[in-house]
Amino acid sequence: MSLRYSIKSFIKNWRSGGLPGEEFVEMGRDIPEGIEAAKMLEAAGYDAFNGDVGSYDSWYWSHPPMYQAKGLYLPYNKILKDILKVPVITAGRLDDPDLAAEAIVSGQTDFVGLARPLLADPQLPNKVRAEKFDRIRPCLSCQEGCMGRLAKYAQISCAVNPACGREAEYGLSAALEKKSVMIVGGGVAGMEAARVATLRGHVVTLYEKSCRLGGVVIPGGVPDFKDDDHALIRWYERELAELKVPVVFNTEVTEETVRLAKPDVLIVATGSQPKVLKIGDADNVYTAEDVLNGVKPAGDRTIVIGAGLVGCETALWLHDQGKKVTIVELAPKILALAGPLCHANHDMLHDLLVFKKIDILTSSYVAEPVAGGFKVRSGDTETIVPADSAILAIGYRSERSLYDKARNLVPEVYSFGDARQVSNIMYAIWDAYEVARSI
Repeated sequence: MSLRYSIKSFIKNWRSGGLPGEEFVEMGRDIPEGIEAAKMLEAAGYDAFNGDVGSYDSWYWSHPPMYQAKGLYLPYNKILKDILKVPVITAGRLDDPDLAAEAIVSGQTDFVGLARPLLADPQLPNKVRAEKFDRIRPCLSCQEGCMGRLAKYAQISCAVNPACGREAEYGLSAALEKKSVMIVGGGVAGMEAARVATLRGHVVTLYEKSCRLGGVVIPGGVPDFKDDDHALIRWYERELAELKVPVVFNTEVTEETVRLAKPDVLIVATGSQPKVLKIGDADNVYTAEDVLNGVKPAGDRTIVIGAGLVGCETALWLHDQGKKVTIVELAPKILALAGPLCHANHDMLHDLLVFKKIDILTSSYVAEPVAGGFKVRSGDTETIVPADSAILAIGYRSERSLYDKARNLVPEVYSFGDARQVSNIMYAIWDAYEVARSI
C-alpha cells in the first residue's frame, strides 16, 4: 500500500501558500515534523511513499503550474529517500525524460510518477522506450483541461489532447470522402486542424503569412516559465513534417488565392491581433507581443498597461530581467479574466507579483506622456510614473476578414480559434480538433 505524502505543507496562512524562496512561518507540517511522521507511517506498514509538498491551502504546490520549477518535489523527496527503507515515488513536472532519468540515477527518487503528462500524451512511456523523445506531446502545466475542469465539476481532459478522457467516442476515424482542405493560419488551431484532417485521409495544404508556425504562441512562450509553449510548437512542426503536410510560408491568402486553389474545404484560422491605443503623441508605446518578440525595447523602467494574463506574465518576465515594472489596470483587481484560468495558476501568478514587489495600480489608467514617463490617473489622484516605455496588454481582437470575404467561395467554410473568438490555447486546439474530425 502506497501513500501520497507531503513532507512540508507550505501553508503561510489560511488559504495562502508560501512561494519558492519566500521566508515565512510554516503554519502546517514543517520538514522536521514531516520526517518524524514519515518514519511512523513506514513503521505502520506503508510499502511506498508518493511524495510531494503542499496542501489545499497551498494549492500551487500540490498541483504545480508552469511558474513552478520542473521536478520541484525532488529536493524534498531526497530527504524522504534518505530516511526511509521503502521506495519513494516522485511526480510533479517530471515530463522531461532526461530530468526523470537523472533523478533516479542520482538517487533523488526510486520511481518517477506521471499524471498530467499522460493526459497530454498517453504514449509517453512507449515513445521514451522507442527513443522517440521529439514525438512526445508536451504538457503545458496550464491545468485548463485537467484541474481547471475538475474545479468546475466537468470531466477531466487536456488542453493539448482534446480526446483525453473520451477516446472511445471522440477519437478519429477515416474520412468517408477524401477532400482537399485549404487551411489559412499556422497558429496552434491551424496546425491541429492540419494534423487531424491529414490523419483522417484528407489532402491538406497549410498557409502561413509569416516565415514560421506558431502564431501568438511564439511571443506567449518567450518567458522561461512558458518554455513548454514553444515545445508544443516544435511538436506540431514535427508531426506535420512526419505527415508530409505542405506548408506555404510568407503568403497572405486572398479571395483570389482561394479561387485559384479551388479547395473542397476552406478553414480560416487566422488568429487575432493585439489591441492598441494611442497615448498622446508618445512614440514609446509598444504591444506586449513586440516586446516579447524583441522587436521593441522595454527599457529599464516600464509600465505594463493591462493586468490580464498577458500583462501579468509579461510584467513578471521583465521584472526577472531586472527591470522596474509598474502594472496599470483599469479594473479594481488584477487577473480579472473573462476567460478560464485554473485558480492554482491564478493564485501563484498573483502571489509572485506581490512577493516580488511589482508596483500594481488598479482602478487606474495612463492619461498622457510626460517628460521621463507617463501620468497615471486614479479617480481624482494623479501620479507621475517614471518609465522608458509603456507596454500594451489590453487584449486581442479576432482577425477574420478572409472568412467574411471568402465564405461563399467554397462549399465548406469554417473558422475557429481566435479568428472566431479570442480565448486560449485549449479552446483553439479543441475547436480545431472538433471541426477537423467532422469534415
